[in-house]
Amino acid sequence: MGLQQVIIKKSLKPLSKSDYTDGMKCPGHLWMKYHDKENIPPHSPGVLKRFEQGHLVGELAKKLYPEGIDIDAEDIALNLQKTKELLPKRKVLFEAALQVDNLYGRADILVPVGKDEWDVIEVKSVTKIEKKKHYPDVGFQRYVYEKAGLKVRKCFLMHLSKDYVRQGSVDVQKLFVQEDVTGEIDKIIGEVPKNIAFLWSIVQSPTFPNTAERNYCTLPKECLVKEKCWNFLPEHHIFHLYHGKKNRALFDEGIHDLRDVPEGRLSNAQQAIQLKCAKTDKVHVDKKQIKGFLESLDNRQCHLDFETCSFAVPEFEGTRPYQRLPFQFSLHVVTNGKKQHFEYLHDGKDDPRPAFLAALKKALPSEGSVVVYSQGTEGSVLKKLARDFPEYKDWVDSVLERVVDLWVPFRKFWYYSPQQQGSASIKEVLPALVGKDYEGLTIADGECASIAYLDMTFGKMTAEAKKKTREDLLRYCERDTEAMVWIVEKLIKITE
Repeated sequence: MGLQQVIIKKSLKPLSKSDYTDGMKCPGHLWMKYHDKENIPPHSPGVLKRFEQGHLVGELAKKLYPEGIDIDAEDIALNLQKTKELLPKRKVLFEAALQVDNLYGRADILVPVGKDEWDVIEVKSVTKIEKKKHYPDVGFQRYVYEKAGLKVRKCFLMHLSKDYVRQGSVDVQKLFVQEDVTGEIDKIIGEVPKNIAFLWSIVQSPTFPNTAERNYCTLPKECLVKEKCWNFLPEHHIFHLYHGKKNRALFDEGIHDLRDVPEGRLSNAQQAIQLKCAKTDKVHVDKKQIKGFLESLDNRQCHLDFETCSFAVPEFEGTRPYQRLPFQFSLHVVTNGKKQHFEYLHDGKDDPRPAFLAALKKALPSEGSVVVYSQGTEGSVLKKLARDFPEYKDWVDSVLERVVDLWVPFRKFWYYSPQQQGSASIKEVLPALVGKDYEGLTIADGECASIAYLDMTFGKMTAEAKKKTREDLLRYCERDTEAMVWIVEKLIKITE
């Protein structure tokens, strides 16, 4: 690196672990953090909630080392000074920071080993370690620490145990699992200085490094600066391809619009339908298949939808990390055209499952198709309820036998509109098929519903705000099952 680059680099804030990992995922995001921070879009409420859960997990992990010293100072200079003072004392340190060559390392836990070595531990609020996602930041921390003169013996990733079941108060010894990843970090440590050099070149760029144009980002992934990089794509672009393994190859050929894909390039049946609809701007309807699906429904249809929440650290007795806990349901029962609506929304800080189960068993008829949209959620939740409340097992099994998934006609492209843009989500199908949507609702997706429930139940809301949130939750969940009724009615009409 030349002298001019070094001077530029030293005038910038140090490159931290979060800068490193953000930059490796999206160089454009890193550039904006240094040069256009005020225009970075805010994190979604779901991401903010995960940050909150991650902080809680990090604090609990510290309890595994009661003798540890916390250096959690927001001021970088103060953290560096405290770390310098405490390292010679050979104590377990939390958030110990070292800086070298304008690189800033700050591991979650630093454990003294032997005479002069240390173990680096990074804490993750997950139940499973992912190599591509979680190894890079450990590699960066170790590189910075060793470059600053620290002797690192081993590297560990500490995470939540998927097998932990809360019994009484939280047992931190059983809650966490620690994996030795030293060997894996050895394999990637040589890449760290090359990555750092690349990231500094991004930071030093006078203009935004469009990740799409420079091939830093090979797909328009969900990220904070996605729109800035991929806003040139047309409305019906090739990345909307259903299960699109060929989309990158088409993009590299200069084909951005789905309507420009040559005939015969797509062998997948669903993609062929999608391409035809995009080019003709017409809807595809397989009346025979849809009729067969409709005939599988009983005269009585019970349209059912759940809302769930989860906790990184189990909140209730007998629950596991991130276990989905149902707190609300909406049920539209349609019998020969006559509709009835039933609903439940838990009220209270206790475990919502017992009251939820009792209310659902009371409301759900013992006969008729139980219609859900994408049965993974409802099916999985019901099975775990039967496991945790065995007195309901026979009833849950009888319900599962009656489940019909309304997602099937759209996932299999028996109905497809170009308006769906390759998605079979109910949020896309409803406006395309029925002409109605979720507009006007304060809560319009499951993630927001979960956060609203947690804030309403465990947050510091006024009574008036809680009342409003409760009404919003009921309206949203009702819309989900109402939408399913509308979809079935429309499918009947278009196949008559």
